[in-house]
Amino acid sequence: MELWEKQMDSQEIFSGRVIRVHKDKVALPNGETSFREVVLHHGGVCVVPLTEQNEVIFVRQFRYAYGKTLLEIPAGKLEQGEDPFDCGVRELKEETGAKAEKFLSLGELYPSPGYTNEVIYMYLAAGLSFGEQSLDEDEFLEVERIPLDQAVEMVLRGEIKDSKTQTAILKTHLLQKAGAV
Repeated sequence: MELWEKQMDSQEIFSGRVIRVHKDKVALPNGETSFREVVLHHGGVCVVPLTEQNEVIFVRQFRYAYGKTLLEIPAGKLEQGEDPFDCGVRELKEETGAKAEKFLSLGELYPSPGYTNEVIYMYLAAGLSFGEQSLDEDEFLEVERIPLDQAVEMVLRGEIKDSKTQTAILKTHLLQKAGAV
């Protein structure tokens, strides 16, 4: 059996500053039809800033949707048409004040493919130098350094809940163990 779904109709039911929501009618491989609610998002970028002392620069930020403060690596949303690498450089500087000499792509993450088209582009940043943060006016966060090995343990114990942070930390750790970083 072929795996596919074909859009037959699409209705925008919400358009906001960050997301749009569509309700689509789709044709299925068995000849039937169904509906899909899809959250459309420009995507985002996250960066693992790794210091010479093998520490990761994290940010603590209140996340309204969860009603709690989360520990995450620096990240941000892509502006429409923005290059992911450029976004990563910008977000690293804005949130931590850091600039990096080297960037390594850690690939793409699909955070919730059941209902959104969001793609998060992951990077590792090394050769860091530090200056001033330049946070957005509605952005409040604290910067924290945690050794990479400790961060891996925190992921495995469930202390770091954010999926992009979990994935990027574990990929960085594995690449480092393989000698690729």
